[in-house]
Amino acid sequence: RGAGRGRGQDLMIGRRPLLGNLAALTALSTVQLVSAVPAMAEEWEEIPLWPGKPPGRGGTTGPEKIGGPGAGFGAVSNISTARMRVYRPAQPNGAAVVVCGGGGYFRIQLWKESTPIARWLQERGFTVFELIYRLPNDGWDASVPFMDAQRAMRIVRTRAAEFNLDPQQIGIMGFSAGGHLAGFTALQPDRQLYAGSDRYEKASARPDFSVLLFPVVSLRKPYDTTRTRREIVGEKPSAKAEIAWSLDTYASADAPPTIIFASADDRITPPGHGILLFETLNTAGASVELHLFRDGGHGWGLGRPEQVLSQWPDMFQEWYRSITTQQD
Repeated sequence: RGAGRGRGQDLMIGRRPLLGNLAALTALSTVQLVSAVPAMAEEWEEIPLWPGKPPGRGGTTGPEKIGGPGAGFGAVSNISTARMRVYRPAQPNGAAVVVCGGGGYFRIQLWKESTPIARWLQERGFTVFELIYRLPNDGWDASVPFMDAQRAMRIVRTRAAEFNLDPQQIGIMGFSAGGHLAGFTALQPDRQLYAGSDRYEKASARPDFSVLLFPVVSLRKPYDTTRTRREIVGEKPSAKAEIAWSLDTYASADAPPTIIFASADDRITPPGHGILLFETLNTAGASVELHLFRDGGHGWGLGRPEQVLSQWPDMFQEWYRSITTQQD
């Protein structure tokens, strides 16, 4: 880890070939890997988040990494350049989603989580911005991912006309630790995490809707066992730090409309996380919906066709239509 690493105790479009990041994978010869690589071999439209040196202490050593076979297959880590990967639909519906893959703030699950839903949404008219954010485990300060998420929201809103977007229909979606990141951005959009003065900083970082999948919500007991907690506040944090980085702390009637998905048998991020956030948002008077599936475990992405939870993308789309109808 980098020497600049700190814990959160208190509180231009470019193109790059992904194959360049998959050099380690192409050397492997398993059938699974050989079949997977061509599907990822394309040039991506990408938007860097920061001109020059980004804010926040710390940094990485060495090149960006892509995970090989196993739980981290296709996951990215050692990120020095925060950016968004753009998925433009053939027929934009005017809405955008910034998508944050999970991975405990030590990697980002692109292959398993954020990329499949990005393509699903793209096919249905959403313009998607897959967020590749900097990670505390790579040597960055614990507050850095939250800077990147705020900046991403501001860039998308500022450039809405360029992408045929309604600037009031820009949401955020996150899985697991990415759900923690998305939720914090939705509930604390005005938290000043960095100093900036360019044209993007004039825009609001508040998402217009929030989609949280098996999110890490609380860093307090009995939910103090997650990798997210260790990466953000450390092994022995103060009670103040645990409260400051727990999402339910900031539940209010002003929260954007939120939908939460979780599974009852998730042992990594138990469903109590999602239930807690639902209860606190509902009590506060916010618009919130919770779907708790019988099984599915953790990190299910789109889910398998035989699983009931594989219906969640369609459920999200119907929910999104309902909240936009209410707004009209």
